[in-house]
Amino acid sequence: MRRTIFYQDTCSRDSSFLFVASLFEDQPMLVDISSTTPNKRQLPSAPRRNQIDAEDITEKQAAQNSKQTTCITIFTAVGNHIIAGTSKGWLNIIETETCQTIHSTRLCNGVVIYLRLTASGRDMVSNSSDRVIRTIPIPDLSQLDLDIDNLKIEVEHKFQDVVNRLSWNHVAFSSTGEYVTASTYMNHDVYVWERSHGSLVKILEGPKEELGVVEWHPNRPLVAACGLETGRVYIWSMISPQRWSALAPDFAEVEENVEYIEREDEFDIHPIEEIHKRRLDLEDESVDVLTVEPTKGEFEEDAFRMPVLLNVDNSESEEEIVAVGPGTMRRKSPGEGREWMNGVEDAGDGDNRGTKRAAMNGGVKSSNKSRRR
Repeated sequence: MRRTIFYQDTCSRDSSFLFVASLFEDQPMLVDISSTTPNKRQLPSAPRRNQIDAEDITEKQAAQNSKQTTCITIFTAVGNHIIAGTSKGWLNIIETETCQTIHSTRLCNGVVIYLRLTASGRDMVSNSSDRVIRTIPIPDLSQLDLDIDNLKIEVEHKFQDVVNRLSWNHVAFSSTGEYVTASTYMNHDVYVWERSHGSLVKILEGPKEELGVVEWHPNRPLVAACGLETGRVYIWSMISPQRWSALAPDFAEVEENVEYIEREDEFDIHPIEEIHKRRLDLEDESVDVLTVEPTKGEFEEDAFRMPVLLNVDNSESEEEIVAVGPGTMRRKSPGEGREWMNGVEDAGDGDNRGTKRAAMNGGVKSSNKSRRR
């Protein structure tokens, strides 16, 4: 009996007697244990190429394909396909029934270390040796009219630590698939990214040891990680503040203790009949909706009021005010109304002034002549 080291094995969701195993330095195996004798089928690791690429392939590339091994295998949500990651960065989709590769795409140039699907099976996250975490939307492979030749699998987001260039031990989706979490290699932090914007939202700190597997709670906002040195399980949770105002609509929250003076009958216990009678009496009271009650500080005697002159004609100021427009006033200029001093008048007025000045000058001259005589 040959002994082989396992990378990882995964059971099918459709059948509990069917699992796939990734072997170290060997081809992966699909094992059916429904009978007394296990049925083992070997899965291919070489990527599937189209007809044009298959004709142009060189002997060197063919030799590299033969040396290529599968590092990680997982079943799809339905279980009719297997997704495999290879040591050369290829992602192969293998049909479970025929054990044939129907589609291959190149993710990276390194080793695909880990693959993980969401609960719905529509999204996948991958961890590779190039220190980049990728999220990949997975198409519906259970369609009857699936076009294999036009099948496209593209990377949605790439998450990495550009500054420290950290490697990742384990990656996981949140319960809804909106967040991606990863534990770091030779570090004690847990990174959390948001898929909608592709940005880092949180770095979970606390432990002083390197963390391995990290997992989300299926229903609650809890993250658990296992320490590699001590084996302790660390749990992070969101501490929601207590909202006491939700207990009663008239409950007011205060920052500090406030002295409260209760009414005399505030906490008295009254019979139900009396309480009911009070409610009926309150309903019979008429409500005044026309009177406007003054607000606090509006009509205080010592309050400052801005002086406003509603009628400009009643002003006692010596300076005259002229209305320029609706709601706009200005002071009257000192020279306004004295245009005759500046010579700004019509021609008729000028002629009259000239005649008056000439007559005045003539009168002066005649009086001077009479005096000489």
